[in-house]
Formats: sequence, C-alpha cells, structure tokens
Amino acid sequence: MKIRLAKGKWDSIECDALIVPLFEDEKKNEGEFTTALDEKLGGLLSELKSTEEWTSKAGQISVIYRPSELRTGRLILLGAGKRKSYDAQAIRTLIMQAVRRVKSYNLKRVAVYYRRSQVETAQAAQAVVEGVVMATYSGDDYKTEDKSKNFIEEILFVTELDQGQAQVEEAMKRGEIVAQATNLARRLVNEPGNRINPSGLAQTAAEIAEKFGLEIEVLGEPEMEEKQMGAILAVARGSDEPARFIVLRHFGAPEGEAPPIVLVGKGVTFDSGGLSLKSPKSMEQMKSDKAGACVVLAAMQAIAELQVKKNIVGLIPAVENLPSGRAQRPGDVVRSMSGKTIEVMNTDAEGRLILADALCYGRQLQPEYMVDIATLTGACVIALGHLRAGLFSNNEEVCQKLLQASERSGEKFWRLPLDEDYRRAIKSQIADIKNVGGRWGGAITAAKFLEEFVGDVPWCHLDIAGVGLFKEGQELKGPTGFGVRTLVEMVSS
Repeated sequence: MKIRLAKGKWDSIECDALIVPLFEDEKKNEGEFTTALDEKLGGLLSELKSTEEWTSKAGQISVIYRPSELRTGRLILLGAGKRKSYDAQAIRTLIMQAVRRVKSYNLKRVAVYYRRSQVETAQAAQAVVEGVVMATYSGDDYKTEDKSKNFIEEILFVTELDQGQAQVEEAMKRGEIVAQATNLARRLVNEPGNRINPSGLAQTAAEIAEKFGLEIEVLGEPEMEEKQMGAILAVARGSDEPARFIVLRHFGAPEGEAPPIVLVGKGVTFDSGGLSLKSPKSMEQMKSDKAGACVVLAAMQAIAELQVKKNIVGLIPAVENLPSGRAQRPGDVVRSMSGKTIEVMNTDAEGRLILADALCYGRQLQPEYMVDIATLTGACVIALGHLRAGLFSNNEEVCQKLLQASERSGEKFWRLPLDEDYRRAIKSQIADIKNVGGRWGGAITAAKFLEEFVGDVPWCHLDIAGVGLFKEGQELKGPTGFGVRTLVEMVSS
C-alpha cells in the first residue's frame, strides 16, 4: 500500500473514497469549508443535520455514494466530535475506524482530507498515517476462510500546505515506520504459545536484527547459568522449552561510546501460573504475557529504521511458565543475578522474577536510563482499568521525559507511588525479599520489587496489563501494541 501527500483542494481530488472529518460544534455557516461542502451536496448535509441523522459525534460514519459535484466515488463523513478534543490521538483513532470501514470494499485509492485544527499539519499527517497502517492489521493470520480483506492500494493525505512539504512527508514516513512496528508487536503478541516459544521469539528477533541492521546476542541456559541468572532459570524450569535471553543493540550515537538507553520487555511466551495455577478462563489469553517483549522488539525495529542517533539496547528475557515435576514451588528461595535471594511465594508472579535479572544485566551496562515494560499485575488493571497504563519511576527527569513522549504518542499513563513504606509488604523472613506482598497495592509492591534490582540507575517501570489487549465493546479486537509509539518517541526526542 502506497501512502503519499497530495497537495490541493479537497473537492479536486480524484479517488474512490474521500474521508472528511466534521466537528460536532460547527454550524453550517461557521466556515467556508462546511458551507462549500453543503453546496456541493445540494443541501444534503443540512438535511441530514435537521433530521439528526448526522450529528458529527466522534466516531460517527456516514457514506454518501457518487456525489455528483465531487471527483470521488464515495464521500465518507467522519464525526470528529468537539473541536477541543480533536488532538493527534483523536485523529489516529478516528482515521483507524474510517479506514477499517472501507478497507474490505473493492476501493483502490482512498483520500483523507486534513482540516486545520490545533494540531499542526505534520503532526496530523503522522497521526493519519499511523491510523491508516494500524487499521490494516486484522489478526486473523491462521484463518483459512473468511479472512479479512484489504483492497486499498493507495492512501492520499490531502492538505493545502501550511508547512513545508519536506517536513510533512518526513512526518508521514515516520508515522508509517512506527505504525508498522506497532503492527509487528500486535502480530507477535497474537502468536499462540505453540507457534512462538522462547526459541521462536529469539529466532524472530534474529531475523529482524538482520533485516534492520541491529546487533543481536542470544544467551542460552548454559550462558545464563554462567551469569548466575537464577531468577530467570527458576521460572523456566517447569517447561521443556529452554529459556532465552535476547540482547539487541542499536549504535546510533555520533560520539560512539555514549551510555546506552536500555529497554527491557517481559517475555513470558505462555503463562499458566506455574504450580500456582491460573483458572482456565484466566489462562485463555496468556499468550499475550509476552507483550512487553514484543513491544521492545518492535520498538528496536523502528529505532533502527528511523536511525535514531542514540545508543539503545533492548533486553528480552524469554521463558514459558508451566507446571511440572521440575517447576519451582511456592516457598522456594532462588538467587538472582544481583546476588539478592528471593522467596517465591507465588509462582504466578513470575514476570518480576525474570525482569529482576534483566534489570540487573541492564544496570551493568551503565545506562543513561532504563525503561521496563510488562503485563505485570492484575492489580494495575483494578487501579486504572483499560484506559491507562501504570507508570512508576525513581527519577523525576526520566519520568517527565516519558510522560511528554506519551502525550505526543497518544498512549496514556498514570504515575503511581513508590513510597518506601510499601517495601515492608515484600519483606521476607528467610530471604532478602519475597516476590509478592499482600492483596492491597499489588501493582506498587511489584514495582517496589523491581526497584530492588535497579540500583541508582534512573528508571521507569510501565505496567501495561490493562492496555495490552482491546477489550469487549471496543471496535478493534486483540493486541494493541501499546507502548511502541511511546518508547520510540521517548528515545528519539
């Protein structure tokens, strides 16, 4: 599918479908555009408004076939909601909905008209392209019948430029790269456990590294034994599939030896809970417990393709968490790479164990800062629902950097506390620390556990348990790829 800029008037573009956003709080005679549109439609827009068939509420879509005064086969009216809410994330979401509506029709060329708002043209262009590309992913890779179709061959971003053409085209290219990476994360999260295990994830990482010019190192269990990664190996013991520790490196800093930024992603390719077995219903979507790893892998792809001028290292501890006669038991004590001993109270709190060794490994790289991302706790879902991810940080500057990146990416986070008083909940009588606290504040005590392995390195922990999948009632289904856009924005800003 080609995506290109088209300069010119909205009513002169020749295409199969033209998507035009309309605001809920604009009147017919409020602006030149709506007046001209109504005239081109012979007063149809006024008629639809008078009967309340058209309200311009956010997400409303109406298709007008063969408008005689326009050079398009279909005019797609797209409700944009209130003007004040029409930001880059709204553009991205609305365009995604509109393209999903028409992509299965036999339409080759679709145009999106950009209406000026508080969003500058380049930023809007990137958001439009991200929405278009993300709308093309369907997640039905294993269907042999009734597969989702995408007939669109060309998408046009139509604007009467108020910025330099090169700047807008650069933003569009960036949007395409980041959205393709987001779709990669969604596709990998969607891979079932019998298709992607730790070795399979490592093989996928190797293919991406070769294609996009990343350096890669994959540690097997013997190498992890040498590095004393006891926490990762303890989780992996219950499975016949050996653990892998994936290290991806992007060298982009002009000064060469600059400290790296370290991104860490939780890679549990399937999580049964181990001997602390999950219920069957809770286990159904546990192929998605590798979402953090998939986000880091996809972000590294985008970082390499964008040629970000920083040194960045991606770390992915990859395991399966299964019950067997070899599996770790509640009450076991394991020694982590840092030397700290951990009392394992619940084998279903395995993500923090593998992240402990990964964060220790990352700390030894003497990074500028570290960010880990993981589907870590159900407690975070209880606290924040499915709209925001949890954010924890030991450093104000890095925390603000991430929040500013999330504002630009449209992915929402909410900062939660890391008060030292929460540390008491994970104090162990027989070891340095235990892997779970009590029932209350579970997302915070999990973050406090991870903080033990960070040392004085500036660090952010992102708990994406509630936002990793689209939920019932949302138009899209399956993995979201949440976090890719924010991580790429953060390291390249």
